[in-house]
Amino acid sequence: MTIEGRCMKCKENREMKDAEMHMTARGGYMAKGKCSVCGCGMCRIMSKANAEKAVADGEAKKAY
Repeated sequence: MTIEGRCMKCKENREMKDAEMHMTARGGYMAKGKCSVCGCGMCRIMSKANAEKAVADGEAKKAY
């Protein structure tokens, strides 16, 4: 599983590179990274289970 997010520049769902998992002010989880095509910043809100799985699988670095 790779982390995908919505790129606002490409207007498509793309694979995220250099993903980092952040915790929001309300206690949610968000993956932040760069678009694999254009390099624009992108993010994706995730559940706790999916966020921890992405960190455990090495798809994202833990940044909280």
